[in-house]
Amino acid sequence: MHIPVLSLFSGVFDLPWWGYILVGVALTQVTIAAVTIFLHRHQTHRALDLHPIASHFFRLWLWLTTGMRTREWVAVHRKHHAKCETVDDPHSPKVLGINRVLWGGVGLYVTESAKPETIERYGQGTPDDWLERNVYSKYVLIGLTLTGVTDVILFGVVPGVLIFLAQIAWIPFWAAGVINGVGHWFGYRNWATEDVSSNMSPWGLWIGGEELHNNHHAHPTSAKFSSKWFEFDLGWMYLTIMSALGLAKIKYLAPVPRFAAAKSQADLHTLQAVLVNRYDVMERYEKTVERVSAQGERHTVHAMREELALLWKRSMQSSEQLVNQLRDWCRRAEASGVAPLAAFSLRLRSYA
Repeated sequence: MHIPVLSLFSGVFDLPWWGYILVGVALTQVTIAAVTIFLHRHQTHRALDLHPIASHFFRLWLWLTTGMRTREWVAVHRKHHAKCETVDDPHSPKVLGINRVLWGGVGLYVTESAKPETIERYGQGTPDDWLERNVYSKYVLIGLTLTGVTDVILFGVVPGVLIFLAQIAWIPFWAAGVINGVGHWFGYRNWATEDVSSNMSPWGLWIGGEELHNNHHAHPTSAKFSSKWFEFDLGWMYLTIMSALGLAKIKYLAPVPRFAAAKSQADLHTLQAVLVNRYDVMERYEKTVERVSAQGERHTVHAMREELALLWKRSMQSSEQLVNQLRDWCRRAEASGVAPLAAFSLRLRSYA
């Protein structure tokens, strides 16, 4: 039987050109979901628990499409949070420059993941079963080879190779480059974190919700990255569905401020509420600053802002000392003669 030469280059599925694009996008989005749900929210920050079926699916998929080792990815990202925007940060555009992180992010990741001290210190608690030791971490190239061969068989040589290249390049560029680079360079900020993290877009659709990077740095252990009514986190939508199916259990979410009648003076519960909701406190304080016009009053407001921020930086002091400092701050704010500052002090004492 005569077999046309071109048939040797055809795959199981004969799709129009746009069909191959849709397949490529769909497959790479599964990889993004595996990274944001399994590697990031589950393994790195312990914001949720995954059913073993879901966990093993994500591990298998990442082995097939990225070649990344879970322990290495987790260790590098935890170090990023611990050393953010310092010379020890593995990929800070503030230190290294945006071009180096955006276009060379994968190189920075490889360099950091090769440091035994980073893996030992920051990679604890990741999977260490037989599969991890003898398959996923040991034979990285086999997973990628299987994916490449499968793509060619299913879609043909040219479409299959292009889809495979998109799959293996997706995470190095969008995660290592765009999120770590643009996410610390450009965008808007909901929360006054000490780093320069920014939300790249209010709609986290393309990178699974990772676009909401400032929200994540403000509340790293939250399973949900969106925090404003107009924001959308695709990863959270996936988790909502998985939770309904019993495949995921949410452990932590960003705190939602609650208020009660203002207390006559701050107590331990007030202090705890203020510390937990410190980013909300500072956001409301910024609005107080905007209502002050006199130069002398603005100086007072700015000075007291710095004093207030010291509350959550004084980790060596006792709760009693911090409560007394909060009371003293409120007393001076209300005696300052700056009406917006006095009103804010009243609001501060109503955090519950």
